[in-house]
Amino acid sequence: MVTASSFEIPDMKPSARAEAFLARPKRLLIGGRWVEAASGKAFPVYNPATGAIIDMVAEGDAEDIDRAVKAARKVFDNPKHPWRTMTPSDRGRLIWRIGDLILQHRDELAELESLDNGKPMAVANGADVPLAADLFHYMAGWATKIQGHTIPISVPYAPGARFHAFTLREPLGVVGQIIPWNFPLLMAAWKLGPLLAAGNCAVLKPAEQTPLTALRLGEILQEAGLPDGVVNIITGFGETAGAALAAHDGVDKVAFTGSTEVGKLIVKAAAGNLKKVTLELGGKSPNIIFKDTPDLAQAIAGAASAIFFNHGQCCCAGSRLFVEKDIYKEVVNGIADAAKAIKLGPGLAADTQMGPLVSEEQLNRVTGFMEAGRREGACVVTGGQRVGQRGYFVAPTVFTEARADMSVVKDEIFGPVVVADSFESTEEILARSNDTPYGLAAGVWTGDIAKAHHLAAQLRAGTVWVNCYNIFDSALPFGGYKQSGWGREMGHEVVEQYTQTKAVCIGL
Repeated sequence: MVTASSFEIPDMKPSARAEAFLARPKRLLIGGRWVEAASGKAFPVYNPATGAIIDMVAEGDAEDIDRAVKAARKVFDNPKHPWRTMTPSDRGRLIWRIGDLILQHRDELAELESLDNGKPMAVANGADVPLAADLFHYMAGWATKIQGHTIPISVPYAPGARFHAFTLREPLGVVGQIIPWNFPLLMAAWKLGPLLAAGNCAVLKPAEQTPLTALRLGEILQEAGLPDGVVNIITGFGETAGAALAAHDGVDKVAFTGSTEVGKLIVKAAAGNLKKVTLELGGKSPNIIFKDTPDLAQAIAGAASAIFFNHGQCCCAGSRLFVEKDIYKEVVNGIADAAKAIKLGPGLAADTQMGPLVSEEQLNRVTGFMEAGRREGACVVTGGQRVGQRGYFVAPTVFTEARADMSVVKDEIFGPVVVADSFESTEEILARSNDTPYGLAAGVWTGDIAKAHHLAAQLRAGTVWVNCYNIFDSALPFGGYKQSGWGREMGHEVVEQYTQTKAVCIGL
């Protein structure tokens, strides 16, 4: 097991391609031009593996948001603009090119993501980047399939009158999109893909912790031929740039992915002009393993991946593990063994299986929960502490003997920390699983198909994985119940949330 005293971070030098990008000025993308922030200020971007500054990025604020919104409005409000007159087929081809270019620059994007976010480059290259490309490829097909309906109507107070009635699906307008730091490139794709398919314009605000791949994506959008002003990118802080974007009266909708606490602030900020809002927020997802699961080893590996993938920095992480009593010790020991075997290291190292947390703030948050769990009486099976003195590393952690009122059980930790407990009956575990203000995801491991269907129907979660976990596809909608959000990402559902319906009635 790695200890704080034995853990050392090797210095990893970025490749020439990454160095070339880092050497370029990091400006704001407004109206198709890369410009300095109005204030002239910039802020540092850190390598979470070392805590060292790797770049300086323009610090946009309310004035820059206003410039970006006006640039987007100039495009959208002009019915003769090339973006507004582009055929759905041409729009689809452009979006497909974006996906192709992401794959063309796959290694570079994966390296930048790893350097900026801390995740293993192998994960970024194997999951984040190809999933982002696939999202654009999938949404390219929707550009030609957004359509209304012809409706035969019967008007009681107009006997004998004839009407031709139909609906149109139209773009919403200018959308403010605020994305998180845990999957920076992929979350940008999730937001921009359907927005472009529907013909909207965007002001994208990436997380201040991880702005690099969003800026590189901006260059790719230009390379693909996206008209100037359709997508504008403002780097800056949530309290300034993000808040200004959510409140701006020139924005027709805000789409946010992040914490539930900030999501509530977004809703309040959006009230000024009653802009539409979609939210993909936090979670405290239950992962349930029954003794009749057909492959217990697979379930143990799946449960470990459910919480330790992406360093636990997943809104849908399986952080509440429930195991049927007869197999409880075996499963807990198996997951603890898996945690101890995980190789920590910088994301750029080829053998790294888990990188650092994204920031010092996140490190303090996660270790604070670990300390609270101990203080409140939970048992640490493995982990439970920071690892090393440089960078933002923590040990994968398994807690047991935790009460339902403890913070490690109730609150979203957003780190590699799982709390395990046993259960004896299906109805008991349904009640306990649903006893949370969140409802983003849930996992069920069982060989009983009737039980699987019963739990899938009764769990109050937007996604239920059965005998698997963390399975995502561009065609599969993702979003939450309760305080885990409003609306859905991906699938045909998300296209509906970037369009609005107009009814047309013509007297004949």
